[in-house]
Order: sequence, then C-alpha cells, then structure tokens
Amino acid sequence: MKLAVVMFNLGGPDSPEAVEPFLRNLFSDPAIISLPTIIRLPLARWIAKRRAPIARKIYEQIGGSSPIFAETRKQADALEKALSSSDVEAKAFVSMRCWHPFSDGAARAIAAFNPDKIVLLPLYPQYSTSTTASSIKDWHRAAKKAELAAPTSRVCCYPWEEGFVAASAAKIRDAMAGAVPDISYRLLFSAHGLPKRMINKGDPYQWQVEQSAAAIIKALDMPQLEPVVCYQSKVGRLEWIGPATDVEIARAGADGKGVIVVPLAFVSEHSETLVELDIEYRHLAAEAGVPDYRRAATVGSHSDFIQGLAGLVRRALVGKTVTCGFDGSSGGRICPPGHKRCGYTQD
Repeated sequence: MKLAVVMFNLGGPDSPEAVEPFLRNLFSDPAIISLPTIIRLPLARWIAKRRAPIARKIYEQIGGSSPIFAETRKQADALEKALSSSDVEAKAFVSMRCWHPFSDGAARAIAAFNPDKIVLLPLYPQYSTSTTASSIKDWHRAAKKAELAAPTSRVCCYPWEEGFVAASAAKIRDAMAGAVPDISYRLLFSAHGLPKRMINKGDPYQWQVEQSAAAIIKALDMPQLEPVVCYQSKVGRLEWIGPATDVEIARAGADGKGVIVVPLAFVSEHSETLVELDIEYRHLAAEAGVPDYRRAATVGSHSDFIQGLAGLVRRALVGKTVTCGFDGSSGGRICPPGHKRCGYTQD
C-alpha cells in the first residue's frame, strides 16, 4: 500500500522579505479575522504592513527566519520511517497554512505520488477552528483542484495521546535537570492564546489545552511542582483567554518561585518559543525577581511523540473517516456537548 500523510502546521517566513506576505496570509484567513472578504483582505494588508517591521526584528533574533519548516520536515522524515514496512510505502508531505509549502504544492506532490490512501494529520494536538479547521478547509480546496481521488481520512485532535504526553513529560524532566534544590518551582503550561469570543462560540481549544496539561501532570508524578495553565502571544485589543503567561511569570516572581515554562500547544520551535519564551519572558522573569527561569523544549522529533503520531495514522486508516485519537479511545468525539465547534463534526 502506498500511504500519503499530510502534516499540517502554520508555517513561518523563510527570509526577512517573507515576513510581510506571511503576515498578510495569516490575517487574510477568515478563521483569524471573521469579516467579509471585501473588508478582511484590505485590513489584512494594513495589519501586515504595520506589524512587519516589529516582526522582522523578532525574526532577526533567530537568524532572520523561522525554523518551523525544517523542524516539521524532520518530524515528517521520522514519521515516514515509523510507518514504512514491507507492506507500506509511507511518504509524509508538509502543508503549511501561511507560508511555503502551501496545500496546493503538497496536493500536487501527492498526486504525483499516486497513493492508495491519504491521512490528514494536524501538528496541533489541541483542535481549534483557527488552526486545524482552517488547514483542513484549505486542504479540501487544494485536493479538489489537484483531482486527488484516493480515500482520505483525518485525525482531528490528540490532546492526551500517550506519546505526546510522554514526550512532553520527558522534556520537562530534562528542563528540571540541575534545578536549584532550595527553590520551589511553578510549572507554567504556556499555550498560544485565543480571543475569548472564539471560545464563547464553542471552540474546544481551551478545554483541550487543559486536558493536555492534566495528562502531563499525571504522567510527571512530581507533586512538588505547582502547575498553572496560561496563554501567550496576545495580539490586538480583544479580550483573550487567560491567565496570561507574562502575568503568571510576574506573580511567580512576587511569590519567590522559580518557573519551568512548557510550550504546551507547540510541537516545534519557532518565534513564540525561541523569542517570546526564551528571550522576552526570560528578561521579564529576571525583572520580576524569579529566582530561576527554565524552559522545556518542544516535543519535536522525540521518539515517543513520533511513535504516537504513527499510531494515530494507523488508527485513522481503519474505521471512521474522522478520528479523535488518543489511547483507549474508540476514535469518536471527545469534546463535551457544549463545544459546538468541535472538529469531529466539521469538515
């Protein structure tokens, strides 16, 4: 069997010149700004032009570009090896939402590969209409254009999948190596924030983030740590879900606590981890009097995470068209009824 796996991520600029068009693509997405096209597109151009100088300075601190494609490609290569066997020729394709390689290029490459089956795999453990749903919708457009006819199934979410949880716990333990013995630490699970109005409309992201944190805490079995779920990367004047990561860092400083920051909703390193967490928030922690600031790495290509992804793909190949993948699951819906924008029911 020839198997194509499409791995979805946001993407990031690959040069200083790409920063403004990347931002324009981001803010043009109706999942990000839900306004009529005639208003949204000019607004996206204006926001991108206004924010580009600031964003370029951010990327300058990590070499002028985002490492997210290289990181995702490493994950794709590792997943191919985990899935390939004498019976399966597996090939993983990267599809980014806001910068190259886009869905159209991935769809054309898959058409040339001519697979027997296709599995859509978001690199977002927690489902949101702003991430997974947007990528899937754009994929369907591109797949139709490329005339892909192979049977297709997809993984919806995996907030407490065993491999993801194990890899996250391992990265936290690595960050704890060399921790100062007489310091009490607070474990800050930092996820990308969303406007509160999106959650109020039924987006399950916040609930799933909290489920991920709870599963990792249980796996860690380190009761001395004080866990807090918080959110970073706020943009604009809308009210966002909280508490905010920077506020929690300042509170830890006031309480004399060390912090271990865990990038909970990111599976690869990029500007939000390498700049916002490693540079900006580290500086904030020093100013706030945090006695020790530590940051756990993203799960990246950790073997447990890759094996977990491989298990999700295998599960998606049998049974239902849409799978909410996690250990012990029948593959059905996991979100409580109040989350009407649950991805299990949307395509």
